[in-house]
Amino acid sequence: MNAADPRPCAATPVRAPAELAALALAAFDHLVAHAPGFRARTGQRDMAAQIAQTLSGATLGELAGTEAAAAPRRGIAVLQAGTGVGKSVAYAASVIALALAQQKRVLISTATVALQEQLIGKDLPALAALLSEPFSFALAKGRGRYVCRLKLDQLSDGDAASAELFDNDADADAAVGADAAVADGFGAERRAERARQYAQWALQLDAGAWDGDRDRLEVPPPPASWQPVAAERHSCSARHCPSYHGCSYYKARARLAQTQVIVVNHDLLLSTLGMYALPDPSDCYLVLDEAHHLGAVAQGRFTQAMDLMHSQWLDRLPRAIDEVCSALQHTPALNVAPLARELKTALAELARLALARVAARPEWSVLCRGAGTAATDAPAVPLLERFESGALPPEWLPPLELVHSRANALLKQLEALAGQIKAKARDNPGEAARCARLYSRLGAFAPRLQHTWATSELFLQQPQAQQPPLAKWLQAGTERGLVTLSAHACPLQPGSLLRQQLWSRVRAAVLTSASLVSCGNFEHFLSESGLDDDPDVVCRAVQSPFDHARQGRLVVVQTQADPKDVSAYTDEMLAALLQDLAAVPRGALVLFTSRAQLRSAQELLASEPHGELRARVLVQGQTARPQLLARHAARVAQGQASILFGLQSFGEGLDLPGALCEWLFITKLPFASPNDPVSQARADWLKSQGRDPFAELVIPATGVRLLQWSGRALRSEADQAVIVCYDRRLLLQAYGRRLLQGLPPYLLQRRVNGVLFPV
Repeated sequence: MNAADPRPCAATPVRAPAELAALALAAFDHLVAHAPGFRARTGQRDMAAQIAQTLSGATLGELAGTEAAAAPRRGIAVLQAGTGVGKSVAYAASVIALALAQQKRVLISTATVALQEQLIGKDLPALAALLSEPFSFALAKGRGRYVCRLKLDQLSDGDAASAELFDNDADADAAVGADAAVADGFGAERRAERARQYAQWALQLDAGAWDGDRDRLEVPPPPASWQPVAAERHSCSARHCPSYHGCSYYKARARLAQTQVIVVNHDLLLSTLGMYALPDPSDCYLVLDEAHHLGAVAQGRFTQAMDLMHSQWLDRLPRAIDEVCSALQHTPALNVAPLARELKTALAELARLALARVAARPEWSVLCRGAGTAATDAPAVPLLERFESGALPPEWLPPLELVHSRANALLKQLEALAGQIKAKARDNPGEAARCARLYSRLGAFAPRLQHTWATSELFLQQPQAQQPPLAKWLQAGTERGLVTLSAHACPLQPGSLLRQQLWSRVRAAVLTSASLVSCGNFEHFLSESGLDDDPDVVCRAVQSPFDHARQGRLVVVQTQADPKDVSAYTDEMLAALLQDLAAVPRGALVLFTSRAQLRSAQELLASEPHGELRARVLVQGQTARPQLLARHAARVAQGQASILFGLQSFGEGLDLPGALCEWLFITKLPFASPNDPVSQARADWLKSQGRDPFAELVIPATGVRLLQWSGRALRSEADQAVIVCYDRRLLLQAYGRRLLQGLPPYLLQRRVNGVLFPV
C-alpha cells in the first residue's frame, strides 16, 4: 500500500447517487445537531447540499464490467462561500461522509499555512469526534521539509570532503572573487558550526526527541543550514538507501498511506501530480479551499528559471562524475569535461548578452550601487527586462541552443549513472551505503541541470500564429553584495496548464473561497482555473449570514487629486487618513497598495505633530506576525486604540473580529503591479487579438483582491465596521461600478470635503 494507491481489502459497496447524496447531507445535519454551541446556517447547509448532489454521481477509481465501456462520470462544484458561512465544516462533513461510504480518500488543498493549521488543529478533530464513523487525518508536506539521515550523518563530521559530497548551494560561487584565505577560513568555521548543529539533530533523532520534520525543531533553522541535509528527490535513492527504513520522509509517507483525509497545499499538490506521493486524483475526492489562488500557484509552479551568473558548479561536475564512474568501474559514453566547459561558456555568453540588455535600463545604476555593499541601497524589487511577444534577438539563439543540447546530454549521463547506482545497490545490498552516497553526489547537480535545460527549452520555443506566446524575461538584483542575474520563462495561461495537468485526472472536486466571484460573476475564476466550458462544473454563490447593509458602511472619499497622479494623490490621501485615524477609538486596519506608500505614511507619522498617533500604530514587519497581532489584541483589550499598517498579505486571511477591526482603511484600489512580466505579456497578447486586457484581466483580478480586503472588516454577525476607501474611481469610473457589483451590499456613502452623502 502506498500514499497514491491504498486499495482497500474489502469490495467497495455500490450505492446509487441519490443514496450517497442523502448520506452526505445527513452527516452534515448530524454534525450541526450535535456540535456544542453550533447553530444552523442556511448558506452552510445549502453549500453542503450542493456538494453532496454534485459529487455523489462521480465515478472514482478503475471502471469495471459494463462501466468500463463508458467514460467516467465527473462532478466539480465551484462554490463561493461568503464570510461567516463556515465553508470548511460544510465541505469536510459532506465530502468525508461520501469518501467513507465509498471507501475512498479525501485530499484537502489550501493556499495558506493558517488554514492548514485550522483544519488540522480544530476543524477535523472536531468533526472526527462527532461523525458516527471514525476517520484519520494528517498534514502532507514536501520531502524537503524532512531531514535526510544519510546526509545528516555524513555532514556531522564537518570535514571538507563530506561538505562537497552534498554541495548544492551557491556558497562556493558567491565566494568567487573574495580573498582565498579569508574564504577558506570562513568556510571551515561555517562547516564546523553546522557540523555541531547536525550532530545535535542526529542525537535528537536517535533519542526519539525529534521526528525529522523541520517544522518541529524548537528553533527553525535558516535555509543555508537546512538545505544541505534536506531529503530532496534528486539526491534520494529511496529504498536503495541504507537509512530507508528509518527515513523521516518515508515514515511520514507511510503514515499518509493509512490516512483517510490528507491536508496539503496547492503547490505540493501540483508538483507531485503523477509521482505517487499523494492519492491519485482520479480515485479520491479533492477539495481546493482558497481556490482563488490556484491559477497563480499553477503559473508559478510551471515557471522555469536558470542562473546566468553563477556557473562555477560546472567546474565541479566532471570530477563528481569521474569519481562515480570510477567507483562503479564504468566508462562513460560521453566525455563530460568538454560538455561542461561548453555549457559554462554558453551560459557566460548569455550572461554577457543579458547584462548588456539590462545595463541599458536607467534602474541599472541604482542596482549596481547596492552591489559590493550590504545591499542597503538596492531597490525593493528586482530589475525586470522582458522580451516582448516572447521574441528573442537572433544573437541569443546560438548560445541558447548550445545550453539546451549540452545540458540535455549531461542530464542523460546523470540519469544513466543513477540507474546503474540503483542497480548496484539492488544487486549488492552490502554496497547500499556507498551507493546512496554516490547517488547523492550526482543528485546535488541534477536540479541545476534540470532547470537550465527546461528554461532553455522554453526560451527556444518560437511564437506561433494564433497561439499565446511564452512570457520570457530577465531578472537582475543583488544578494550578499553581489549582482544576480537570471532568465525566466513560463506559459501565459494558467487555465490551460491546469486543464492538462490537473483536471484531466480529477473526477470529483470542490473548489471554494470567499472570493471566486469577481464583478458579479464566475467568468474570471473559471478562465484562470481552466474550468471554463467544462460541462461537469456547477457554480453557485452561497450568501454570507451577515446583514452587510446593517453591520457595515462603505465610505468612498472623493479626493481632489486623481489617483493616477501618484505624488499629489498620496499627499492628499495620507492627510485625510491620519485625520481619520486620530478618531479611531479601538481597533483599525490600514491596507496599503505598495511599500512606497506605506513608507510615506510612516515618514509623515514621524513628524512632530503626530507623536501621539504614531504610538498607536503597529507596522507589518516590525516583528513576527503572531507577536504583532498579539500586541494589537492586548492593546484593544485594555481599551486602547491600536492601528495595524499592512500590505497585501494582511488583506487576506487576517481574522480580526469585533473591536479588533471596527475601521478598515483602503488607501487605493488594489491593482496588481504593472511591472509583472507575465501580466504584461498576457496584456500584449490580448491586445494583439483585438481584446481589452484591462477589462478582461486587470479589473476582475482587482475585484477579487478588493473583495478579500473588504472581508477583513466583518468577521461575525455581531460585528459593526466602517470601510473607508480613498479611491474616488470606485464611484466615478465605469469599472469602479463593476467592482462594486462584486462586493457585499454594504451601506454605500461618499465623502466630499468631510461631508457624507448617500449613494
